[in-house]
Amino acid sequence: MKAAVITFPGSNCDRDLAVALAQAGADVVRVWHKDTELPAGTDLVGVPGGFSFGDYLRCGAIAAHSPIAPALRAHAARGGYVLGICNGFQVLTELDLLPGALMRNAGLSFICRSVGLRVASSASAFSAAYRPGQEIRLPVAHHDGNYQIDAEGLAVLRDQDRIAFTYGPGINGSVGDIAGVLSENRRVLGMMPHPERAVEAAHGGRDGAGLFASLMGELAAA
Repeated sequence: MKAAVITFPGSNCDRDLAVALAQAGADVVRVWHKDTELPAGTDLVGVPGGFSFGDYLRCGAIAAHSPIAPALRAHAARGGYVLGICNGFQVLTELDLLPGALMRNAGLSFICRSVGLRVASSASAFSAAYRPGQEIRLPVAHHDGNYQIDAEGLAVLRDQDRIAFTYGPGINGSVGDIAGVLSENRRVLGMMPHPERAVEAAHGGRDGAGLFASLMGELAAA
């Protein structure tokens, strides 16, 4: 698998994501936001966490207009895989690659701790290594992780089994306690928790490793 990890001004999880992908066996290339093309043969684009452009205007809004954005959109349009984590999830909603929006947390507080998650769907390249209903723990670090979508959109996500992860219990006011959602073709995942921060025992747990193992297994079989 060939993966490209994009770095924006203010990204602070790009190295962590690149390392986690490389440890899982991916060939990782770093991409600067001012680049206009992805490396040839890219299978997966990683959009990392952090505070792109200082979260100015709205989280992910400026990043969604970076020079690399058209190439990212084109990659998703042709069926390429995209993983957006935390700020990366916000960027993907701003790009309209995923539905909904990430709002200020209920309570207006920054949340930084390990939280419980439930695997809501294992029917994706990102979650195939987990069992439906499996409980895992991953770190979160966000101020604007309150996922919101209208009732009609929520019904579509549920009907199409596109809710990948939910919080258990809820932590930030997200509708349906949603922590991660999939695109209609199931090849784009946005999630607020950080699996790349839970791939080694020294991190306090390895529950995030399953996501990267899922990707490698699915793409190797493709």
